[in-house]
Amino acid sequence: MSTAKERKHAKKMRNQPTNVTLSSGFVAQRGVKHHNGRGKPFQAQQQESHSGSSRQRQTKMTPHSLPEPDMNEQSSSKVMFKKKGGWKAGPEGTSQEIPKYITASTFAQARAAEISAMVKAVTQKSSNSLVFQTLPRHMRRRAMSHNVKRLPRRLREMAQKEAEKAVHQKKEHSKNKSHKARRCHLNRTLEFNRRQKKNRWLETHIWHAKRFHMVKKWGYCLGERPTVKSHRACYRAMTNLCLLQDLSYYCCLELKGKEEEILKALSQMCSTDTGLTFAAVHCLSGRRQGSLMLYRANKYPGGMLGPVTFIWNSLKIPGDTCENRQLWIWLHPTLKQDILEEIKTVCLCLEPIKSNVSIPDPLLTPSQEKNPTELADKKSGKKRKRKDDEENLKPIKKIIGDGTRDPCQPCSWISPATGIIISDLTMEMNRFRLIGPLSHSILTKALKAASVHTEEEDIETPHRWWVDTCKNPDSVSLHRRQEAVFELLGGITSPAEIPTGTILGLTVGDPRINLPQKWSKALSSPEKCQDNEKVRQLLLEGVPVECAHSFIWNQDICKSATENKISDQDLNRMRSELLVPGSQLVLGPQESKIPILLIHQPGKVTGEDRLGWGSGWDILLPKGWGMAFWIPFISGGARVGGLKEAMVHSQYKRLPSIPGDFPDCPAGVLFAEEQAKNFLEKYKRRPPAKRANYVKLGTLTPFHCPWEQLTLDWESKVQAQDSSTVALSGEGGDARIHRVPLAAVAKKATEKALQFSEEAGSSTSDPREPEVMETECQDQEIGMKVTEQSPGENHTAATNSQLCVLRSRKLLKQLSAWCGPSSESSRAAQGAPGRGQQELTREACLSILDHFPRALVWVRLSLLQKGSPEPHTLICVPAEEDILQLGQDRRYCGPQEPRHSDPFKSMISKQKEKKKMEKRQDRGCAPSPSEALAIGAPVQEAVTLGLWPGPLPAVISHCSRALLGFVTQGDFSLAVGHGEALGFVSVTGLLDSLCSRPPATRGLVLLRSPASLQYRFARIAIEV
Repeated sequence: MSTAKERKHAKKMRNQPTNVTLSSGFVAQRGVKHHNGRGKPFQAQQQESHSGSSRQRQTKMTPHSLPEPDMNEQSSSKVMFKKKGGWKAGPEGTSQEIPKYITASTFAQARAAEISAMVKAVTQKSSNSLVFQTLPRHMRRRAMSHNVKRLPRRLREMAQKEAEKAVHQKKEHSKNKSHKARRCHLNRTLEFNRRQKKNRWLETHIWHAKRFHMVKKWGYCLGERPTVKSHRACYRAMTNLCLLQDLSYYCCLELKGKEEEILKALSQMCSTDTGLTFAAVHCLSGRRQGSLMLYRANKYPGGMLGPVTFIWNSLKIPGDTCENRQLWIWLHPTLKQDILEEIKTVCLCLEPIKSNVSIPDPLLTPSQEKNPTELADKKSGKKRKRKDDEENLKPIKKIIGDGTRDPCQPCSWISPATGIIISDLTMEMNRFRLIGPLSHSILTKALKAASVHTEEEDIETPHRWWVDTCKNPDSVSLHRRQEAVFELLGGITSPAEIPTGTILGLTVGDPRINLPQKWSKALSSPEKCQDNEKVRQLLLEGVPVECAHSFIWNQDICKSATENKISDQDLNRMRSELLVPGSQLVLGPQESKIPILLIHQPGKVTGEDRLGWGSGWDILLPKGWGMAFWIPFISGGARVGGLKEAMVHSQYKRLPSIPGDFPDCPAGVLFAEEQAKNFLEKYKRRPPAKRANYVKLGTLTPFHCPWEQLTLDWESKVQAQDSSTVALSGEGGDARIHRVPLAAVAKKATEKALQFSEEAGSSTSDPREPEVMETECQDQEIGMKVTEQSPGENHTAATNSQLCVLRSRKLLKQLSAWCGPSSESSRAAQGAPGRGQQELTREACLSILDHFPRALVWVRLSLLQKGSPEPHTLICVPAEEDILQLGQDRRYCGPQEPRHSDPFKSMISKQKEKKKMEKRQDRGCAPSPSEALAIGAPVQEAVTLGLWPGPLPAVISHCSRALLGFVTQGDFSLAVGHGEALGFVSVTGLLDSLCSRPPATRGLVLLRSPASLQYRFARIAIEV
């Protein structure tokens, strides 16, 4: 019998009792006990005899010493063997006779044992499968394990018994009933407070975390983008409806002191050349918000710190000459540290103010104080175990505001000399932004002015400040006027009609009380604007100065509003106790009174198209009231956006984003470095065959923009041109610069620029490329000589040695006029002198370059045909043949960059060989003499396939088209219906290209993506 059949037979017989053996024609090579009718055992022995390929099995029974009857019974029995064709007799072909007699009691006893063993084998499960799992597949039905009646009748009883066993019973529900509940901490507030120690949470964090992709940026946990596809929906909301954003992560610095001292100190950090300053009349009175660029003290145009917005505390009475004023400066969190240190320096506020109030750590509980060993468990990496001792714990307060601030670290500084006090109010207020035409409607629907407290209401109220305010008739009259102005906003069609930066102060009631039963979109109500005279005055002059007053400037009142807020639980309990469910809840004097400040945010203010797009309102609230205002705004129909939507908003307004679009700012430099690092790591994660080879594509820096080298190369090139032959022609009275190409070629300069590479030669296969690169290198040498011969005749030598961005409004208007084509009249090409603009002459260009030799300028790029630019796209100067071909064929997309050669393949192969040699040395194998020389060669920097290693060559002449700048923001614009980009170009390169082009083709540039060889035409514009 085969081994497989033996195993199958053994499996069938494993549950049989030892005293019962079925005669199946074979016996495994071991003694088997047999019982006769009287239960006497015999010993069976198996003998096998082999003859050829056949095998015969014989079983010889050896009797033991038994009585005579037993021998007769044995001799009279038959021995049967299972052979092919059925059961047959033994080898002699004779059968043994049946025993003549048996003992009934002994025989019955033996058969009873066999029957019990058989019943036990049938009832006992031989596997872990259930009853319904033993059925054939064609007899199985759905839900058999739950419904016994789906089984055949013969198996229902057994299945019922299995179901009643404790193993198959449902487990008793634990204290944490679900996976979500098991993840939750017993004290959720304590857990949330602990998680806010590293990255600060906004008050709307939990709401965002359920609906947004969250990122950790700038020390905060912020919502980057919604989890649903909403790019177009958010754009429609900004254009036609309303988009809501939480900007509470913006930092606020407060300055208190005399107005003259504050203005005197801050005047060193700004310049009237860039626009308005802190001393602007409308802003100084407190009725408008201002914006400006801050620089290090007396370092303009260098030493850029970043853009800020500011608000002065309004004067209640026009003409009031109050000496002590308050100033709030709002800025991005990446700019806070540098600006705070500079303001402390110029204001001489170096002495910190110690706070007498001890701030307890909300994470420390009595149990943690008694058991300090738990801190060691945390350090050792053990999991935090939850204990059911909530009864012994004191109620833990939720963190409101900045949970990462060290209580011992000062947040206020005073100047003994000037008396100015600087306070850091970061996370002390909430700031929400509503963008879109329906901002007015949502505000007026969600917020209602606070009711005036009368003397008849003598009920005790925690809002004593409001009771005292209502006792003053002037304050009540001011509150009525603010309420009337606020109601007028509901009928105005768009926030773009309001004067830029208008400020309105107001005190409102609890917005949770006015929540509608059914959410609906708020719509504008033109019937509220029946008084045309008041509306006209509001649109022309804005909000009166006295109406800009708000109690939010008083920190004590804000603290009272936060501490006396009615909890959501108590508010819901009051609603449930109403006699008529769903009716209006009236709290009377117990209702909270919240001071707020509404600040108008201008939309698109530059250029000539879509003026006012993206305008809206910012609302400032005391801390602790974030979600109370957030939910009513959403119920009014506002769509929520994140950081991505904020980036799109600034891109469509054609404004630089913070901090990525400020290359001359320390925060912008750090942002660029982190971004390049992330892009490089992502690039290296992909295999070489699945990523672009930027060396062959002619892209030197695909992950960052080398602004320093770009401006330096253009400066050197222009200085070299000035030292060479310059031809002036005055046709038509115009004196224009005509660049004479340099014919000299210096291969040594090229080799010097590429000395880190072992293979000398051109980096591009185009025959014209060596001339371009070598000419540029010659320009650099000549420029260096010129610089040494005539060292800086400019009035600010420090400015010339560092990178800066041109922000002078006068010069920006001048460049904007020069960039425009002259299709209608020659006056536009010549700069329209009648409007105070100069002509495009060599003297005018040199006057700009004397002050800004290494400057960048913010430009807008609009593609003429198809194409969607992306960040780090190259902005290049078109060649003359490109302009001619575009004039002949308007459908001409643009030229193509010739594919470059990769001179670093040999370096990469040598690196691989070196690694192999090092592995062989580790194994103990002796390298050959040539391999030893390779190992002893000087170690070079690790080269990544597809990226340009080491120092970069001349960036402006590396490709067939001269490089002018880079794109920082770019995509298909839903606002204009084609590709649009924003970026920076070199001022020196821009003037050089404008002077060398005829008036009709000025402003045309070429764009090329880092991973493409195709150039595409675009028109450049500078919007002021």
